[in-house]
Amino acid sequence: MSADQAQSLPPVQRPAQGVKRSFASFRAISALILREMSTRYGRSPGGYVWAIMEPLGGILLLSLGFSLVMRTPDLGNSFLLFYATGVLPFSLYVTLSGNVMRSLLFSKSLLQYPAVTWADAVIARFILTALTQLMVMFILIAGILLVTKTRVILEFNPIVISVLLSMLLGTGVGVLNCAMFGLFPVWAQVWSIVNRPLFIASGIFFLIDNMPSAVQNVLWWNPVAHVVSLMRTGFYPTYRTEFVNITFVLTVGIVTLFLGIVLVKRYHRDILNNR
Repeated sequence: MSADQAQSLPPVQRPAQGVKRSFASFRAISALILREMSTRYGRSPGGYVWAIMEPLGGILLLSLGFSLVMRTPDLGNSFLLFYATGVLPFSLYVTLSGNVMRSLLFSKSLLQYPAVTWADAVIARFILTALTQLMVMFILIAGILLVTKTRVILEFNPIVISVLLSMLLGTGVGVLNCAMFGLFPVWAQVWSIVNRPLFIASGIFFLIDNMPSAVQNVLWWNPVAHVVSLMRTGFYPTYRTEFVNITFVLTVGIVTLFLGIVLVKRYHRDILNNR
């Protein structure tokens, strides 16, 4: 090659160093959401139908069982609506906390790439689970109101606050358990045992206000019970409760979320390497 030809060639473009992709976190979260949607709902027959059928089956069984021994529920005249207002916020908390708890292990292979962070995995699971549960809640509540033809005057303020508090609790407990489960594998069994009585202690079957004062004082320390009671005030305008303490639930949610973020940020590499 002559000197004149060499001078006519364009200069060699070297790859830029340290160039970051636009919206890298958004891309990673979107990819994780799509991956989980295909994994959780795309491989099983029915997909999202099972997400609706599971809580619906629980509500129907509760309604059928208690209707055989009781003439009317503690509030209103619809067993379906009464138990739905208890099961659905509880299910939102349990499902969200459980899915967020396993977010690092579920996305362990993808977290080996620098573009995907532990926060992306947690946020992706939170978004998908929250949207799915909210969709299920809306469909079941609307269906129950339509089928039973129950006249209900909805108060959206307590309903929205109850849902937001349930999401905060589920996320906070889930992130904290994500760290605890990763550092101490036996914690999954311990938490499962501790968490089992929560279904009864959250006031799904009964009104906590009707319980003796000694029982109320014990159940007061269960933040999910406050969420369930608050949810019911939005569906039953005549139901007024002094049991609910929003500040307490908010404090528990924020503290658990803060501790969980600190622990996961500090030990996420150890969790991924040890599992």
